[in-house]
Amino acid sequence: MPDPVTSRGTTRRQLLLGSATAAAALALPRGLRAAPFHTFTHGAFDITVLSDGAITLSPEILLPDAGPEERLRYLKRLGGGVEGAAVQANIPLIRYGSELVLIDNGSGTRFQATAGKLAENLRSIGVLPEQITAVVFTHVHPDHSGATTNGDGTLLYPNARYYVSRREWDFWTDKQFETRWPAALHGFAKGAQRDLFAVKDRITRLQPGDEILSGMALIDTPGHTPGHVSVELAGRDNLLITGDACTSDTIFFERPDWHFGFDTDAEAALASRQRLLDRAASEKLKLLGYHWTYPGVGYAERRGPGYRFVPA
Repeated sequence: MPDPVTSRGTTRRQLLLGSATAAAALALPRGLRAAPFHTFTHGAFDITVLSDGAITLSPEILLPDAGPEERLRYLKRLGGGVEGAAVQANIPLIRYGSELVLIDNGSGTRFQATAGKLAENLRSIGVLPEQITAVVFTHVHPDHSGATTNGDGTLLYPNARYYVSRREWDFWTDKQFETRWPAALHGFAKGAQRDLFAVKDRITRLQPGDEILSGMALIDTPGHTPGHVSVELAGRDNLLITGDACTSDTIFFERPDWHFGFDTDAEAALASRQRLLDRAASEKLKLLGYHWTYPGVGYAERRGPGYRFVPA
């Protein structure tokens, strides 16, 4: 059980859950209700890991490099079988002063019916979409940005500022995309353009190393998409919010040499993952992974040629 959150300032009060086994509640504005989501503090940031639900991925996407026996073993460990397995979608809500920041905004109705639960879960802790002040995209795949707009094209988070890496923007909005990239990516590009152009008047394009808020900066983790970034929060040991730089805590910690089927540049993604895990293990950094076992918060510990995920 994480340490209880200590409220800072007179406009917020500590919200505690009644169960001794539940996670401590995020210090939110007065009158907001608590919900049983994993919550912790990191430096100046209060963080609640909310769920957007889960998505099911095929064996060919999750484990393209694995032999039949290894593949089935990992799929069973993920709770799946020969047809594939479900992976979580963990989205951190970060409070910093008056800011309420989402790192990615989930699927909405645009990916799988088992996902798109973020807005509902935000409301369960008393946070309305109108209260979100910023959305940071690690990358613009439909399970990370599909909730940018409602079905009628209006913004789900209408008062938010948006942030994306410049390279990610340039990649997906390339007018020659369909002639330069294979057909398998064309649908992804249409979705990315829908989401990016919906917020084009309020989005800031950043470079790796740029800060979004004081102590919240982008780090370069390309490969899953060319402009994929992770988010680093300053604090004790620092915290890396990894997006899809390492897609599974079950598979890719143990086998950092294996590819993932949705990586745009497979070798660049492999190199980014290995750098990230090596740094996290060396510096004992806390990690938060998007598709990891909920809540996806923990550490990388070296084990032989790979790593072991140690829940925080």
